[in-house]
Amino acid sequence: MSHQYIALTPEARSTALAQALKALETEFEVRSEFPAEVLEEAKRAIADFELPAIDKRDIELVTIDPASSTDLDQALHLSRSDDGYLVHYAIADVPGFVALGGTLDAETRLRGQTVYLPHRRISLHPESISEDAGSLLPNRDRSAYLWTFTLDGQGAVTGTGLQRAIVRSREKLSYVGVQESLDAGTASEMLQLLREVGLKRIELERARGGASLRIPSQEVECIDGTYKIVSDAPLPVEDWNAQVSLMTGMEAARIMLEARVGLLRTMPAPAQKDIDIFRLQAKALGAVWEPTQPYGEFLRSLDLADPRQLALMHQATSLFRGATYTAIDGELPRDTFQAAIAAPYAHTTAPLRRLVDRFALLVCSYAVTGQEVPRGLREVLPTLPELMNDSNRVVNKIERAAIDTVEAASLAHRVGERFRAVTLTASGESPNGNHRSLGTLQLDSPAVMAPFEGTSQAGVQVEVELVHADPASRKVLFRIVGA
Repeated sequence: MSHQYIALTPEARSTALAQALKALETEFEVRSEFPAEVLEEAKRAIADFELPAIDKRDIELVTIDPASSTDLDQALHLSRSDDGYLVHYAIADVPGFVALGGTLDAETRLRGQTVYLPHRRISLHPESISEDAGSLLPNRDRSAYLWTFTLDGQGAVTGTGLQRAIVRSREKLSYVGVQESLDAGTASEMLQLLREVGLKRIELERARGGASLRIPSQEVECIDGTYKIVSDAPLPVEDWNAQVSLMTGMEAARIMLEARVGLLRTMPAPAQKDIDIFRLQAKALGAVWEPTQPYGEFLRSLDLADPRQLALMHQATSLFRGATYTAIDGELPRDTFQAAIAAPYAHTTAPLRRLVDRFALLVCSYAVTGQEVPRGLREVLPTLPELMNDSNRVVNKIERAAIDTVEAASLAHRVGERFRAVTLTASGESPNGNHRSLGTLQLDSPAVMAPFEGTSQAGVQVEVELVHADPASRKVLFRIVGA
């Protein structure tokens, strides 16, 4: 699953748009600054930090992230074994810096997660940890929770290990650079194995009936005071890399279920009525969805370069509702599955950016060594679902407001222009004729969804005129002018 994300280029960061985005932090009461006592505790934690005794610096790990990222949670290495593969996956040792019950721990519980806005990142942890001492930066000795997976020839897990160890990343790679090297045939053997294992894990996901959203990333450019949204479909390497993270979360869930203590990420299967509605939307937008084809397989078949199929991918969010966190302590809960993954799953691989991962790592580390999970840790687990659900609600609101602001700003100078679009929902007069309802459309270019006035059914290609675009109110409105 992916979230839509829009980033400002350096040229756009000091503009009026950036100021409007900054105002959202006040409007949504985001905790933008860390209290002095939190920063002081982080400073002491870094100074007093002791590396673990186990040394695994001989493993030639690399990180793969967006080029600008500095909060690096994961590093990986893959090699062949006699009849399959060996995967090492290092996760940043955030628990080593955050004392349970301390002021830094309390602050992270108030934040819940890192907030990614177009103009800046508001971190879960002080930058001294998230972008330096705790980040798996290249050529630095770091403590990490090192997962070791043995896979068979089909990519299925046959063995799992977890230990806290010293690691050293050899290189910070970017998704774009890795994809280019793979496409050109110049990638290292390890990166070729990432593709090989990733593709096999995708096949296993298909066999399970799993599904994922592939929402394009977007960037805002500012040229002569006007804004332009540039959209890029996810690269294949992003999916392959994500499969390693998903595999880790599935194994973490298995460990916690067997230990009967931990925290799962759960989500119900989509309601049949939602699937039926989505099938109608697919038909209206001209996509071929065979009656026996699972919805996850159908989503993987969509071509995001086609505006109508991109619109469908956005509409598919209706199938991914109800995700929450479920604590375990003793009796197993009734619902343990994450339906989109089609397996039990736990958030475990992004502790620098998400609160729950720190606690899941700790639980797993105790469980795999047969130790009792400390009472203090167990007592925190039931409080985390509400904390994370509250955080998700706030973050979703501010990220949606940021996207609306950026889209309105990018269109503000184009009022009166005409665009090609696909209608997503119908619009027209109410049955009694008292008012006209607005519909929703997807522009061909830029890739913007917005309301429109005029009469149309869903799934129709139309020509529309932009009648309103106001960054201050975050409102955009189109009017149908032709088919």
